[in-house]
Parts: sequence; structure tokens; C-alpha cells
Amino acid sequence: MRIVALSLLLLWALTIAGCQSKAARVKQLQDQYNAEYPAYAKDCIDPETAGSADLLTGKKLTQEEIAALEAKKKERDARCKPQADRLAQLQKEIIAAQQ
Repeated sequence: MRIVALSLLLLWALTIAGCQSKAARVKQLQDQYNAEYPAYAKDCIDPETAGSADLLTGKKLTQEEIAALEAKKKERDARCKPQADRLAQLQKEIIAAQQ
């Protein structure tokens, strides 16, 4: 009886330790994501949406303006892809750690 009780106590202690470790990992990943996201948003998302108001008001763009916007988008996409991929990987790790 004593062995069974000690075994159950040990199992319970290991389970609690595992849950705490899991929670700490999730928090560490979320903190890392929260630290990296603002710079990404400032460099990559804000410039992308900055000209949206002009388009929503019906402003007509010339072919040169459209070409310039497309070139800027390509450059920004190439520059921001590593950051976007890193944040996507962190999101996947957070979801996996939560399960």
C-alpha cells in the first residue's frame, strides 16, 4: 500500500512539474513574439496600409504610380519575409506548446 501511495505521489509531482514547465515555455514564446512583433508591424505592415486612404477615397492612380507602388511592395515583401516567417514559426510553436 505504501509503495502504491508513493508511486501515485511521484506521478502527481511529475505531472505538476510538467504543467509548470509547459506554461513557462508558452510564456517564454509569447514574450519573444510580443518583443519581435512591434518592429515588424512598424517596418512591414504600417507602410503597406499607409496609402490605403487614398485608394478608399477613389483617388485615381497613374500607371507610373501603380508601378512604383508595386515595386515598393516587392521590395518590402522581400525585406520583410524573414521577419514574417520567424513570427509565423513562433506562432506555430506557441500553439504546439499550448496543446
